[in-house]
Amino acid sequence: MTTAQTAGLIAMLAVLGMFVLLVLPSVIGIVHDRRIDRQIREAQERDKTGTQKSSSRSTVPSTATWYADGRRSKKLVSS
Repeated sequence: MTTAQTAGLIAMLAVLGMFVLLVLPSVIGIVHDRRIDRQIREAQERDKTGTQKSSSRSTVPSTATWYADGRRSKKLVSS
């Protein structure tokens, strides 16, 4: 392999590397969009069939919510 061929190979690899760096964000975005679209389709199909999962946990408010509700109800009313 001559010096000119080696230089040509290095230049070609550099251009190919820059091309990959420029295209990679677009490919990642396309893959991300497809994944979100698939999740939306699955959620819509679950809604159509009406099989929604309900939580098995009770709906008792947390201590922070209880405290905040108590503080809001004790506001002074100006006359």
